[in-house]
Amino acid sequence: MGARKRNKANQVKEANKTTSIAKLNNCPTSPRKMRKVSDMIRGVGVFKALGILQFSPQDASRRLEKLLKSAIANWEAKNSGERPEDNNLVVKEIQVDSARSLKRIQPAPQGRAHRIKKRSNHVTLIVDSLN
Repeated sequence: MGARKRNKANQVKEANKTTSIAKLNNCPTSPRKMRKVSDMIRGVGVFKALGILQFSPQDASRRLEKLLKSAIANWEAKNSGERPEDNNLVVKEIQVDSARSLKRIQPAPQGRAHRIKKRSNHVTLIVDSLN
């Protein structure tokens, strides 16, 4: 490995020390409903986002709350000895992608059938400190 490549790799490694990632795959909620909840917490402080999700009536908010707690725990494991309350953690990025759709059939009148798509999604949440 050359010197420039090594220096760049070290810079990326230093930049990633403050970030933490958590992923939720194949969540059985439609991406549209999940994006509605995820837009509420994008760019917000972590503990304020937990409060928003805790008192939000949507079902998707329960799943995102659990994912956010996981990201905080990942950050604590990565930065041992530091407290998240002291480091101004923020939801830096949250991304909702569609996953596979389960195709089902709903019986309809006169021997017909309607197709139903049960959608699911993947969520990626990145937490970063504002220092």
